[in-house]
This record gives sequence, structure tokens and C-alpha cells, in this order.
Amino acid sequence: MTAETIFFICFLILIIGILVFDMGVLNREKHEVSFKEALVWTSVWFGLAMIFYIFLRYYAYMIHGVTDIAGLQRINELYAHKLNLTGTNYAADLNTYNKTVSLQYLTGFFIEYSLSIDNLFVMLLIFKSFNVEKKYYKTVLEWGILGAIIMRFVFIFAGAALVSKFHWILYVFGAILVFSGIKMFIDQMKKKDEDVSVKRGMAGFVSKFIAVFPKNVGGHIGFRHKGHGKFYFTPLFIVILVIEFSDLLFAIDSVPAIFAVTLDPYTIFFANIFAILGLRSLFFLLAYFVNIFHLLGYGLSVLLTFIGTKLIFADWFEQIGINSTVSLFIILGIIIIAIFASLIFPKKTAITDSINGVE
Repeated sequence: MTAETIFFICFLILIIGILVFDMGVLNREKHEVSFKEALVWTSVWFGLAMIFYIFLRYYAYMIHGVTDIAGLQRINELYAHKLNLTGTNYAADLNTYNKTVSLQYLTGFFIEYSLSIDNLFVMLLIFKSFNVEKKYYKTVLEWGILGAIIMRFVFIFAGAALVSKFHWILYVFGAILVFSGIKMFIDQMKKKDEDVSVKRGMAGFVSKFIAVFPKNVGGHIGFRHKGHGKFYFTPLFIVILVIEFSDLLFAIDSVPAIFAVTLDPYTIFFANIFAILGLRSLFFLLAYFVNIFHLLGYGLSVLLTFIGTKLIFADWFEQIGINSTVSLFIILGIIIIAIFASLIFPKKTAITDSINGVE
């Protein structure tokens, strides 16, 4: 096996171990998540993402098994890092590479984390649309996270393979992001809520082919009836399918967005996974502020448009000095401005609305 494969397998083992511990040990009991619990776990997952950033800052070369200047130059050319390597001082070149990759990971993480906010609001609408009890939110989100990890793996590495053969696909990705950003901005202007009718229609279509029990049974997604032994899926399973479908649509925006930061599929995957791991706790945290941060949609639309434009005019952006570091600050600035603007210009009922009051 190559060094890349070994590193990637070790990373997957780490993530699987974290998920098993989280889902099988820490969160076995089904309950409604409190604000304090959501805040603590959001901090924990964010902390893990930052620890991985620190690891990459000093050991990013381990991803591709770089051991010499020739290997570093090969990776630099393969993934178009455009690093100013000395070619003679391995220690200095290695530091430059580690610093660049860690910044790309951090930028990608914040892009994914920021864009996921819109998807989390959609999930909240889906839960309300299907009348899911709050104590079952965690169960649905756990399965949603597993599905999201698998889909991101396919999307990212398939996308990277296409980009390596057809570079012009990056311009298609950029156009998709610009279109999505403009559309999101227009929808915000029209005060248009996310339409879940298509997703509900998909759920109705699926229910024609599988046996669905009319009500939830202890938070299970499926069970075997004790009376006649027939296996039934519960309505929670349908909700999970709808959530996965929603994430599939969301991935069309979020995955291409990180290609504006780096073409290295491993860095993109790591950023995506750590962002996804924290989505469940972030969902419960944001649910309490769903109406307070009412201008976030505008911020996200600007963010998508900026990233899409950067992807289309990548060389020009580099020439004027908008590199990975500057891009990171611009992305953080857009989100921070949207949050503060929401607080400065609140909705009349935003302060009193919460997950308990916006039903």
C-alpha cells in the first residue's frame, strides 16, 4: 500500500472510532437536546477540527508520504498548489507546504461549516413538515451524518478525478456556485421559504415500494412485527431518506466550493468530514437562533457568489493577492457581518422565537 492509502485508512479508522463512541456510548439514550448540551458538543467537535488543523500545520506532508524535495515538487505540481519552493532547502519548503495545506484545510472547513447552516435550516423545516418528535431528532441526524460521509467521499474523489482530466469542469463548478448564490439572494429578498414538497413527494414515492408502519416505534427506523413477523420501516426511515436527499442537493453546492480552495481531494475530504461531524450539535444550537440570525441567508448567498467567482477567475484572484489566507478572512468576515447585522437589525419577534416557539 502507498503512504497515501495508509494515512487515509488510519484517518477513516479514527473517524469511525469517534462515531462509534459518540453514537454507541455517549448518545444511547434518546432525549431532547438542551441548549447547554448543544453548546458543549458544538465546542467539542469544533475543537477536534482545530486539533486536526494543528496536526496538518506540522505534519501535512504525511498525507502523501512526502520524504524529499522531489516528492514535494511532484505534489505541488499535481494539485496546483503554486508554492514558491526553493528546490534546495527541504526544511523550508516542507514548512511552506505544511502551512499552505493546513490553511487550505481550515478555509475549506469554514466554507463547509458556513454553507451547512442553510442545510440545517432546511432540516428543521423537514422535521416540522413530518411532525418528528424532538427526542428523535438525534437518531435521524446520526443516520444522516453517516450517509453524508459516504456521499462526500464519492462526490469529492469523483470530482477530483474529473478535474484532473477535464480542467474546464472547474468553470462549471464556479458557474453553479454563482447561480446558486444569486438564486439564494433572490429567494431571501422574496422571503421564500425552502420548499419541502419535492422531498415529501420523494418520500411518498418510496413508501409505495416498502412497507411503512403508520407511526414511530421507540425511535427505531425499522422493526419486525411480533404478531405476523412482517418487517416494517417506520416514518423515521422516510425522514432519513428525505434528509439524505436534501444533503445530496446541498453537496452539489458545498463540494465544488472547496475546489476553489484546493484541488487536493484528501484535504477537501478531511475538511468536509470534520465539518459534517459537528453538524448534529450545530443543528440543535442553531435551532435556538433560527429567527435571530435572519440575515445569514444573505451572507451565505454572498459567500457562494464569492467562491464561485474565485473559482472561475482563479488566476486573476491570485494576481491581485487573494490567496488562501486572504480568502479565509473574507469568508469569516462575510459570516461575521451577517451575524452582527442580524443582531443590529433584528426581526420584531426574533428575540422571543426559539425552537419551542417557531412551530
